[in-house]
Amino acid sequence: MAEASPLADQVVTERRQLVEYLESGCKPPDQWRIGTEHEKFVFRLADHRPVPYEGPDGIGAFLCGLTEYGWEPVREHGNTIALKRDGAAITLEPAGQLELSGAPLHDLHQSCREVNEHLREVREVAGELGVGLIGLGFQPTATREEMPWMPKARYDIMHRYMPQVGTLGLDMMTRSCGVQVNLDFSSEADMIRKFRVSLALQPIATALFANSPFTDGKPNGFLSYRAHVWTDTDNDRSGIPAFVFDDDMGFERYTEYALDVPMYFIVRDGELIDCSGQSFRDFLDGRLPAMPGAQPTLADWEDHLTTLFPEVRIKRFMEQRGTDSGPWGRLCALPALWVGLLYDERALDAAAQLTRDWTAAEIDQLRRDVAREGLRATFRGRTVQAIAQEVLAFARGGLERRDCRDGNGRDESHFLEEPEAIAASGVTPAEQLLRDYEGRWGRNIAPLFDEYCY
Repeated sequence: MAEASPLADQVVTERRQLVEYLESGCKPPDQWRIGTEHEKFVFRLADHRPVPYEGPDGIGAFLCGLTEYGWEPVREHGNTIALKRDGAAITLEPAGQLELSGAPLHDLHQSCREVNEHLREVREVAGELGVGLIGLGFQPTATREEMPWMPKARYDIMHRYMPQVGTLGLDMMTRSCGVQVNLDFSSEADMIRKFRVSLALQPIATALFANSPFTDGKPNGFLSYRAHVWTDTDNDRSGIPAFVFDDDMGFERYTEYALDVPMYFIVRDGELIDCSGQSFRDFLDGRLPAMPGAQPTLADWEDHLTTLFPEVRIKRFMEQRGTDSGPWGRLCALPALWVGLLYDERALDAAAQLTRDWTAAEIDQLRRDVAREGLRATFRGRTVQAIAQEVLAFARGGLERRDCRDGNGRDESHFLEEPEAIAASGVTPAEQLLRDYEGRWGRNIAPLFDEYCY
């Protein structure tokens, strides 16, 4: 059975309640927090194959092993599908990818400590089971048919629905891994400005962290195949929502957008009811085909918002969603980029000035270009590499001005050193993988698992 939400008893009788749900996320700057999420593939060390849920070395056993560290299991129909501890969660993605959804923390030093504690725990459990974990944007060897499916009702519904709305949705579900950071806003105006800057610069982040050049055991012609997959997953709910740049953008306009995105499911009495393709507007009017006469609750709205997949998403906070998963040392760099840009007024002003007249169509084309070309892509006569260096300079200044220091006196800007080195070289992580594949690996992809295993 699905876990009940505390909002399940709050019936929605008018659209204004949906807008107010988003508005309730506004917080003063001293309450802004950082939440980092990162996914990784689990594979058997013996043969590098994906790991199913069942079995003594399966994902179910992995989650059970993590309960020894104080994680509390969340179960559905008797299967452990997630873990919770101290405001954080470990969640199960469709093909067994494990995701840490980090707790909302004050600074990047805390976030990085959380990441490293998680690494210690999962490595210990993985070692006992004979499995490994790796951070890549796309599964490099297994075919779609070879990927296992986890026993989670939400994914059963999506599995049936995805082929109706795009050609790559099942690849997104089973063979992709990403990193994202969740950040706060103080007001509607602050949300709008951050949303526009974030959407505009998402392709720059995609290029900097591009890390998925292999499919089915060989190069796929892309640097971020994960980013390419999102261009034909389900365009009703993904991509660059152009209305964000319109004059009427706000919580109400985002609500209207969300109402037009087809539903996946609702939860009643702990069970998921398939509503795929149906309208939340009809639900609001008591005309949901799956449950005629039923009225939505705020928990239904909360669930529905999690099924929207634009490159930047808002709930009661803002999610930056555009980057591939990567090596452990790079996981703190992505939140550093966005915290530096969005949590400092001077940096945000500079980024807003840089992107002030970028159009949604241009940004959408750029996200497609960087999937293939990475930092070599061009935008208005400039290389993405040059833009990335400028944006990283904004972010470094923002982090230096935040002046949050660790026990050794370092501020948060050191977390940008790796993406700064990538931007300076113009060589994305994916291109380095391709060089190794063509060179010292002798066109054999197996060393990838050995060298990049966490």
